[in-house]
Amino acid sequence: MATNKSGENDNNESKESIETDNSLINRRDFIKGGAAVTAMMLATDTLAGAMTRKATHEGPIKVDSYVVTDDFFGKPYIDTDEWREQPTLHRHIHGGFSGTDTRFTFYFPPIELYHGRMYQPLEGGNAGHEDVNAGALGAELGRVDMLFRLGGYVVESNMGHIGDVMDPKAGPDPTIYGWRAAAETARFSKYVAEQTLQAAPKYSYVYGGSGGARRSPLCLAYAPGVWDAALPFMGDAMDGEHGDFRLLRGGGVNFSAMFNVQRLLGPRIADVVDAMSPGGSGDPFAGLNTHQREELDNLYRLGFPRGAENMIAQPMGQMWLWSSMAERLQREYPEYWENFWTKPGHIGYDRLDLVERDLIDTKVAVVRPLFAKDILEGPEFQSAEYTQLRSMVYIFANMFDMWDKPMVVELDKLPAGYILGTGVRVVTGGAAGRQLYCINSAGNFLFCDAEGEASNLRFEGLLPGDEVHIDNHGFLAFCYYYRHHILPSAEYEFLTVDGRPVYPQYELHEMSPFMGTVHSAEYQGKMMWVHHTHDTSLWPSQGIGMKNNVERVYGAEAAAEKFCLRWTENAEHGPPSMMAHFGNRASNTWLIDPNPVIEQCLVDLAAWVEQGVRPDDTNFEYKDGKVKLPTTAAERGGIQPVVAVTANGKSRLEARVGEAINLEVHSEVPPEAGAIIMVAWDFDGTGSYPFRHDVDGSSSSVTLSTTHTYGTPGTYFVTAMVESHRDGDVNATSRRIPNVASARVIVS
Repeated sequence: MATNKSGENDNNESKESIETDNSLINRRDFIKGGAAVTAMMLATDTLAGAMTRKATHEGPIKVDSYVVTDDFFGKPYIDTDEWREQPTLHRHIHGGFSGTDTRFTFYFPPIELYHGRMYQPLEGGNAGHEDVNAGALGAELGRVDMLFRLGGYVVESNMGHIGDVMDPKAGPDPTIYGWRAAAETARFSKYVAEQTLQAAPKYSYVYGGSGGARRSPLCLAYAPGVWDAALPFMGDAMDGEHGDFRLLRGGGVNFSAMFNVQRLLGPRIADVVDAMSPGGSGDPFAGLNTHQREELDNLYRLGFPRGAENMIAQPMGQMWLWSSMAERLQREYPEYWENFWTKPGHIGYDRLDLVERDLIDTKVAVVRPLFAKDILEGPEFQSAEYTQLRSMVYIFANMFDMWDKPMVVELDKLPAGYILGTGVRVVTGGAAGRQLYCINSAGNFLFCDAEGEASNLRFEGLLPGDEVHIDNHGFLAFCYYYRHHILPSAEYEFLTVDGRPVYPQYELHEMSPFMGTVHSAEYQGKMMWVHHTHDTSLWPSQGIGMKNNVERVYGAEAAAEKFCLRWTENAEHGPPSMMAHFGNRASNTWLIDPNPVIEQCLVDLAAWVEQGVRPDDTNFEYKDGKVKLPTTAAERGGIQPVVAVTANGKSRLEARVGEAINLEVHSEVPPEAGAIIMVAWDFDGTGSYPFRHDVDGSSSSVTLSTTHTYGTPGTYFVTAMVESHRDGDVNATSRRIPNVASARVIVS
């Protein structure tokens, strides 16, 4: 490997910014394993040149001759067919299947961009929306642009239900919501593509993250012939036998341990974060009392990612899951919620002192309900204490199109106690009887969600002066739920002795039918599973379930012909822009944007399907609930650069104001994964990355250095961001694969 070495002073900072890449990739060949593989999936026109061209067929779509394969669905209909310029130029077709709640949206590119592929991204969470990629969040993530770049058209389905409400015809049938609505939508899209794009797709791909990763493997397993491959990312390990269509059980149990640590540690979480950050002590238990230590230890054993402890203090999507199932769990499984407070063997009875100070059970008056716009634009909500509230509101408003529903309520004279997770039941007024749960709060402002129709309505109909009952008995019991609902997987074995549970056990709860059924290893085609090392919603321990299941069914050698696992280091459950900062560190100084990784993986998946070029796995070790990646790129494999940073040769440095500090970054790209195209430094935790090295894209390994001085005392996490590209193209506008590493500098 070639190695570059340079010494540069940040006084000569490059003014170039690190830009998000969205334009079209030029056609090129890339080298893999010594053989030239044509990147035939990459479109040849520039997007600007395509803006004036459209698909050949401009007349109305003929639907009468389409015959459904799945007779649950009535005849398809189209209620919108028009050209739109947002999120990028496309023919926008919306419709559904008569007699059902299944809706769909097709995004057809100008015909010059079509290279015979269909891509079907599946929505996360419970799904229920067919137009996520048409909105602001879709534009921000750039999915339609990306999939047009890859030569495909785009299909969206609401997965058979509108919002969080079941289709009356389907009822609680998980097969409809798990894959059948998606499959019939995909079949119809091919019929429409023959008219709009002159040809049905030759290859079809289904993929998705989180809830989309829950359902995309089901699509591949139970709708053979519809898709050629799947790419689930950030999925779960709820795997089982082929043909088991029972509802899932026990999802979200592990979150209860995370919530309990957040509750018990409070401000002490900052000490845990510090210990586990670069240059920290490595001892997260220092200074904690016995019960705090026990619960943090249990959290790690269940697989919570080391190095991501800051998210314990500010749970996001995890709290949504609680709100979506809290009422149903207490209604359908009442025994645990009563026994927790009344029977031996439960904290609520044996050690009431551990929860009593956090109890809330009272009625309070409503000051006002608030819409997303009120929170995002109101001057009173622009200070730091409202940062995460604004972030959560923005994500939910965009993802679920909740701009016209009040999602936040201001309450009068909140009592002392633990607000997060508390139930909020409307007692008086037009919304009386509606039950929601607090998933984020700041001061007297509670951001809430719920299940079913309450989720769709939120605080609609609520008026100032109405009364609500806030009660967190349920949430406090849920904080210890994992002890009493042991899942049949290895990470829960520490809660048993000789195979017998230590604590009283209760029936595992059924999950929403929207989540489908257990994953099957028996599928046709290829599957690439991508998991993130710092995902605090679907922990790294969840990332190896499908691999184990496929190897169990086929054996390791045969499994390798149809399954590939890749790890993305330093990636969370979304891009850093959706994660709150912590302390004096911007989120993009310890997290990377996983979207370029997903795009490259889609490229590699297509090469596997269409040309037989098997993608490289990422090697890893799993022990004690922890995924550990090798420290060198050659050992690690995959596609992501490996990065290491030192300050004066150390991971932790104590320096003086004005002292020149030598900062060094070493980075390597795995074999056949390309070359390094960008190296930049952030010195103060702001995430601005003001200094960039001159890198020409010719090397797969670099060692670079610069110097920096600090004028103010403090603790700084100096961070290097590195990007690689398969072709070593420093001007590439997509598939720039990132990674970061930091060192701690204490200035006195």
